[in-house]
Amino acid sequence: MKNSKILLVDDEIAILQMVEMVLNKEHFQHVYTAKNAQEAIHLTKEITPDFIVLDVMLPDMNGFDLCMKLREYTEAHILFLTAKVTDFDILTGFEKGADDYVTKPFNPLEIVARIKAHLKRRNQLQLKETSHKKLHVFNDFSLDEDAGELVVQGKQINCPAQVYLLLLYFCKNVNRILTKEQLFEAVWGYDYMADDNTVMVHIRRIRERIEPNPSSPVHLITVRGLGYKLVKDTNV
Repeated sequence: MKNSKILLVDDEIAILQMVEMVLNKEHFQHVYTAKNAQEAIHLTKEITPDFIVLDVMLPDMNGFDLCMKLREYTEAHILFLTAKVTDFDILTGFEKGADDYVTKPFNPLEIVARIKAHLKRRNQLQLKETSHKKLHVFNDFSLDEDAGELVVQGKQINCPAQVYLLLLYFCKNVNRILTKEQLFEAVWGYDYMADDNTVMVHIRRIRERIEPNPSSPVHLITVRGLGYKLVKDTNV
C-alpha cells in the first residue's frame, strides 16, 4: 500500500499541500500533484496512478470531462472533490467514470481513509485472484503457473525450463531465505553437489530477466552466508 501512486488534481495549492502532507504522514511515498487538466493527463500517462483525487472545478477543463479523458488511460479509482451535492451532479460524476466523491469542505483524513480502504480491498481481490489462477504477481513481473509464462513490464519473456522452475520455486517460497542446497534439490531433483556454479548461473539468468538492474537486484537478493530470497512487499 505504501508504494501506491496517488495523484491529486486541484487548482487550489493549499488543498494540494494539505492533502499531500497528510498522505506523507501516513507513509504514502509516491504522491503527485497537478494544478490543471493538462498536468493531470500528462502525469496519468507517465506514472499510471493507483488512486486519483480529482477536483470538479479546474481552470482549463471541468472535472467531469477530465474524468472521461483520464478513463482512456487508467482504471485507477477516481474520487471527486466537489462543492456540488445535488443528485444531478453526483449522478453525472458516476456516469463520467468516477468511483466516489467527497464534498467540500472536507477533512483530509477522510480522503486518506477512503484511499486506504480502496487499496486494501484491491489488494485482497488481487490475492484471491492470484491464488485462484496460480498467478504470482510482483511489481515488475508476473509468473503464470498454468500458462508457464513469465511476463516482465507487460512483455512475455523467454524462460528456459530450469530457469522457469527455479523462479517458480522462489515464487512459492516468497520472502523466505533458501539455501543453495534447497534450491538444487528442489529444482534439479538430486543432492546438492560441491560445485554450486549451476545454482549461481541460474540465479544470474533469472536476474537478467526480472531485475531492472541485474547487477543491483531488488527482487531476487543474496542473503550473505545464507542463500537467496525473492522479496515481495505484502503491503504493495
